[in-house]
Amino acid sequence: QVQLVESGGGLVQAGGSLRLSCAASGRTFSTYTLAWFRQAPGKEREFVGRLSRSGDTTYYADSVKGRFTISGHNAENTVYLQMNSLKPEDTAVYYCAATGLIRLRGEYYSPFTYDYWGQGTQVTVSS
Repeated sequence: QVQLVESGGGLVQAGGSLRLSCAASGRTFSTYTLAWFRQAPGKEREFVGRLSRSGDTTYYADSVKGRFTISGHNAENTVYLQMNSLKPEDTAVYYCAATGLIRLRGEYYSPFTYDYWGQGTQVTVSS
């Protein structure tokens, strides 16, 4: 079992930055794949990016590539989502997720792959 707690959301103007944190209980790095998803009102939950189990590789959705960066702090059991050049369309509830199973690479893009979820944190980008 792993518990995930997100923080760092808020209101920001377009072009601004935010950093989200996901604090994980237990030993998560190298045991779990950690990912970020987001869900806007009336839309499906979508993949934002993930950190590999080894912690040395990141993958991103095309919509955030070059603007968002995922990093992990092993000793703190925390994964971060640095969001720069924010756009109004980035407005959503952002969730941290984890899975302990090893999947095919394409499966990590689906929210159904993940067993554990945080409560979410709201990010609102004003134009």
